[in-house]
Amino acid sequence: MTRSVFRLSLAVLSVLCASALAGEALAGEADVVGVEIRRSGETWSFDVTVRHADTGWDHYADRWDVVAPDGTVLATRTLHHPHVEEQPFTRSLGGVAIPAGVEAVTLRAHDSVHLYGGAEVRVVLPR
Repeated sequence: MTRSVFRLSLAVLSVLCASALAGEALAGEADVVGVEIRRSGETWSFDVTVRHADTGWDHYADRWDVVAPDGTVLATRTLHHPHVEEQPFTRSLGGVAIPAGVEAVTLRAHDSVHLYGGAEVRVVLPR
């Protein structure tokens, strides 16, 4: 391979790598954009709407959490696949026990690249 072809190959590879990384960065963080709650006896159900520019298996919203004011994760809803063609999307989780004295919880989403950091929603629990 000549030196000029080798340099060109390295330049093309650099551009391709930068493009791939930029695509992941453009997807941004996962945002919670809506929450509905219901009480059923001693537990709660949550319908959480998440928005994230899923690009496929390498970068997608992979879970959301119910978090107490002290930072304790009370429940996690795992999202088992990307939602590239379904945005925003809503998923439910029932049977969530909320300790006595907790008057509000925060819903936060997580993605496979940025982890946490997107928009969160705080909800007051009607007792």
